Amino acid sequence: MSNQTKRPTPRPTTSGRNSRSRAGKGSRRPSQKRSSSWSWLAFAAPVLVLAIVVAIGTATDEPQHGLLGAEAPGFSLPTTDGTRVALDDVLNGGGQAMLYFSMGVGCDGCFAQIPEIEAELAARGITLVPVMVDPAERVAAEASRFGINDPILIDADRSASEAYGMLGVYGHADRPSHSFALVGADREVRWVKHYATMFVPAADFFAEVPEA
Repeated sequence: MSNQTKRPTPRPTTSGRNSRSRAGKGSRRPSQKRSSSWSWLAFAAPVLVLAIVVAIGTATDEPQHGLLGAEAPGFSLPTTDGTRVALDDVLNGGGQAMLYFSMGVGCDGCFAQIPEIEAELAARGITLVPVMVDPAERVAAEASRFGINDPILIDADRSASEAYGMLGVYGHADRPSHSFALVGADREVRWVKHYATMFVPAADFFAEVPEA
């Protein structure tokens, strides 16, 4: 027999398995962090877009083409009752004209705005002149829903809307948004205002309209 002592067989260790387990757990952490980062980005993106929209809206709230204080561009447009109305026709009586350019058909607030402010404007010696770009028949049908009897001017080729800087406001490239231009009896543009909303309560509107 040999006198050499048998060495004990080493037992298998779990350290390798634990190392792999720990490595597996560690490998998931960066993924969780990336997922968290994407979640914050998804939340922040709409807020950033809204901030940009508000900034653009504020920028477009200024009078367009330096129109304020300038002579009002003339126009002669057909109306919903088949007649034509020119700016000179409105101003001949010596009063002022409140030109109201709106989105028109499809915007109930745009039509509701007319009876909301028309009577008070008349009491101040100001004639409300609504201008829309849709076909006369469609405008007339919508106007009847709101009890509007006075004619609405139809600016089908957008020439008047463009002359007064009413296109491209608040993202509406092919039609006005909800805008006003006050023209004095001397044809000077006294006030221009673009609203982001499609209806302005009378109290808020007249708080901004300059006195005659």
